[in-house]
Amino acid sequence: MSRILHLLWLSIWRSSLQWWSRRSFLITIVIGRAVTPLLGLIVWSAALPGDSAVATYYVVLLAVQLMTVSFEHHTLSNGIYAGNLGGELLAPKPVVIGYLGENLALRLWHLVFGMPLIVLAAALVGISVEWPAVAMAIPAILVAAALRFVFTYALALSALWTERAHGVVGFGETLIFLLGGTAAPLGILSEPLRSIGQALPFWSMLGMPAEVAAGTLHGSAIVAAYFVQLGWLAAGTALVVGVWRVGVRRFTALGG
Repeated sequence: MSRILHLLWLSIWRSSLQWWSRRSFLITIVIGRAVTPLLGLIVWSAALPGDSAVATYYVVLLAVQLMTVSFEHHTLSNGIYAGNLGGELLAPKPVVIGYLGENLALRLWHLVFGMPLIVLAAALVGISVEWPAVAMAIPAILVAAALRFVFTYALALSALWTERAHGVVGFGETLIFLLGGTAAPLGILSEPLRSIGQALPFWSMLGMPAEVAAGTLHGSAIVAAYFVQLGWLAAGTALVVGVWRVGVRRFTALGG
């Protein structure tokens, strides 16, 4: 385990340095990822004027979005298309380590470069958060980050079967946008839409930790949401393992 953690740390460090050298491009990516939560903030603040809970939710959602971003359709899928996976399969380490390290490095830089946007949005709408709620949301954010990585990684593995992996992952991102709490906070939806949305994995990746941090989710509802999160994480991990085992058997790389 210590060797795996050491390899992961080296991957994070190397990827962090590589992305720092491309920081201008990275800033444009951060801005692109911040657009949808900020648009949601503008739209729903206008639709529900005076509702501070909605404004707080979307500012927190912006932070959660930047801490859970995943780009495995660019890293993993492109690596499969380029034939790089062949060399990684021969390396004395799990293939996932490199992609996980780059994922964590990207999330770190997203939070660093996105912090001014978060602070500015919070100042403009005048939100206030309860720090106990934020502390309670930290485990939810960590599980959401893991779940979103697993979800995107599984979709990116479609590159082993198709040349349209970017479209597959893009469809998954659309589902997260529509059903994860960005297009509309699930808390304002009527039943049974709210319960259905909360049972799906997309809310667990984004809206759930944002609602906990914003203080709009309370008591037993938080406990139930945690169980849903962990259940989907276990199912997603099992899916990735299964897809990887089937897909890697048919992988071939030519040239070099």
